[in-house]
Amino acid sequence: MAKKEKPPEEAEEYTSDESTASPAEDQAEEVSRETRQWAMLCHLAGLAWMVCWIAPVVGGVIGTLIIWQIKKDDHPYIDAHGKRAFNFQLSMLIYAAGLCVTVIGIFLLPVVAVLDVVFTLIAAIRANNGRDYSYPLSIEFVK
Repeated sequence: MAKKEKPPEEAEEYTSDESTASPAEDQAEEVSRETRQWAMLCHLAGLAWMVCWIAPVVGGVIGTLIIWQIKKDDHPYIDAHGKRAFNFQLSMLIYAAGLCVTVIGIFLLPVVAVLDVVFTLIAAIRANNGRDYSYPLSIEFVK
């Protein structure tokens, strides 16, 4: 029996593994490990309010602001993540302060705290993996 040859169009369907890299993987390779770690720390500094619960402003907003301001000129990746982390922590502070004004809002404060922790951890993990993350519920104060 004679073998049938495939038309040239079908024979060239296979692509190499090198061309299948996603844009996120390419971005992760471009950004150094140290840069990704500093971007991650910009996000994680927002959780310092859990340690410094007496003064959450110092922990959440100021901690993020300090790390971002120190490292923002080192790499645009750190600058972008620092802005997002600062905007989110400031937004969470405003939401919490607004809820404290109302009696019913005081019972919703734990919801804001949980959302803050969950979204911050997701952002930190994505920053460390070299991926971008936009916080939901974040007001863009610094552009």
